[in-house]
Amino acid sequence: MSIIGKAGVIEAVRRICDIIIANEIPFCDLDSAAGDGDFGMSLAKGFREVRDQWATLDTADIGAFLKSCGMIVTEHCGGASGPIWGSAFRAMGRYANGKDSLTLHEFGEMLEAAVEAIQKRGGAKLGDKTLLDALIPAAGAIRAAALEGKAIAVAFEEARAAAVAGAEATRLIAASKGRASYLGARSVSFPDAGATAIGVIASQLLVPE
Repeated sequence: MSIIGKAGVIEAVRRICDIIIANEIPFCDLDSAAGDGDFGMSLAKGFREVRDQWATLDTADIGAFLKSCGMIVTEHCGGASGPIWGSAFRAMGRYANGKDSLTLHEFGEMLEAAVEAIQKRGGAKLGDKTLLDALIPAAGAIRAAALEGKAIAVAFEEARAAAVAGAEATRLIAASKGRASYLGARSVSFPDAGATAIGVIASQLLVPE
């Protein structure tokens, strides 16, 4: 059975922090096309704080670690990013409460818990030109791979492809949520910054072990 350990999850989050911080300006540039242009800065602010407080994070188990990350993200990310990304991390933490490892199936369920938390927070769904257009396909790919008994590396490669394709598909969608919704049809042809961020993270993230 494919198992993802606590150390792998912790390392994955460390890598997510690095990816977000490194892409602060590109993410802002993406957001400037149909938003306020501050998405990258807002997101990087929170994840830079996670990295700065790294030594103080609760690593008792996967759930405790993710919840402690979520609290920092909620507090320090600017704009809508704090509530949305913070809710996702806290939901994953609740799912993984007390767990020192996750099966691939459980990892997929944990991602779906993040999806549900984001939907509850903002009311978005697949096709609304948000980060969910990349996250939902990625979570579905993990779940499908787990049901088919595929290896972790294969599952994550399929999740990467699904996230990138989902993010790219937001170019064809008129925004109905967030700042970009004010542009209506004029938001078509511009990819959603949040979905693109999920695609970039998925593309650059190493497979947790």
